[in-house]
Amino acid sequence: MKIDIFNHIIPQKYFEKMVNVSPKGKDIQKRVRAIPSMVDLDVRFRIMDLFEEYVQVICLANPPIEILGLPPVAGEMAKLANDSMAELIRKYPDRFPGFIASLPMNDPEGLLAEAERAIKDLGAVGVQVYSNVLGRPLDKPETMPLFDLMAQLDRPVWIHPARGADFPDYKSEPKSHYEIWFIFGWPYETSVAMSHLVFSGLFDRHPNIKIITHHLGGMIPYFEGRVGPGWDQLGTRTSDEDYTLLLQKLKKRPLEYFRMFYADTALFGAREATICGLKFFGVERTLFASDSPFDPEKGPGYIRSTVEIIDSLDLTIEQRQAIYEGNARRLLQLK
Repeated sequence: MKIDIFNHIIPQKYFEKMVNVSPKGKDIQKRVRAIPSMVDLDVRFRIMDLFEEYVQVICLANPPIEILGLPPVAGEMAKLANDSMAELIRKYPDRFPGFIASLPMNDPEGLLAEAERAIKDLGAVGVQVYSNVLGRPLDKPETMPLFDLMAQLDRPVWIHPARGADFPDYKSEPKSHYEIWFIFGWPYETSVAMSHLVFSGLFDRHPNIKIITHHLGGMIPYFEGRVGPGWDQLGTRTSDEDYTLLLQKLKKRPLEYFRMFYADTALFGAREATICGLKFFGVERTLFASDSPFDPEKGPGYIRSTVEIIDSLDLTIEQRQAIYEGNARRLLQLK
């Protein structure tokens, strides 16, 4: 079986509420609303039927819930999203073996309560967070308790990149042009979020925590030299802060912590990048994901290309089975 662990969907009830709360929507919201299979299950199921023994672990699509409003609004939207997701997996267990919970990340207390409710009461297999919370890093005191909770619950955290055109590429410009914010900004966002978690000491406190990074770890595998020897010299390039003390606190080289993340195969059909990422994280920490339905065909394209790549790699039957199914069953505790 092929368990696709990162697919985006917007349940109908949530979609209607989101349009009401944020009627104008822009950038990624514009794209989300133009994909029929995001909301229409009949269209989605026809796409899924193109692939043999294929199921989807579903999660809410962009935008992050916290941008929709203040904590009361975000909390209400998160509950609606998770209730709607739970309804989908109950109704279509042969299609959706699990869902990833969404959280009101701008509500420090509410996000913990909703994480527990979604996992313990609704059966969520884990939670999704974005690479920043309204422009703030994930290692801030108001959000780090979530990682402590997820380590305690032994459930994975999915990290999805988030950045919009309002994040300029140059100080002199008011916005990012040519959708650079998406093409290069998102892999950078993922890498920055991973870095903050590493240097926060998270993996020393919770060595068994399960964090799944989208798009095979962003930039990290492809910059192994800079992440390795480059960060082994942390502090040599900085004069206003003594980072050498931070290196002394960590129990391992920075590079070793980055290998403790998990990563998915959603690389939009890039074979050589898949080989690089798989070599960095290893088979045991790589999970099949397509990022459907964000391909140019609005559904089947990324599934098809990702399967073709995995099937073409020099892997044993056991290794391929681990990527397609075994790792997901273990991490997500699927029946």
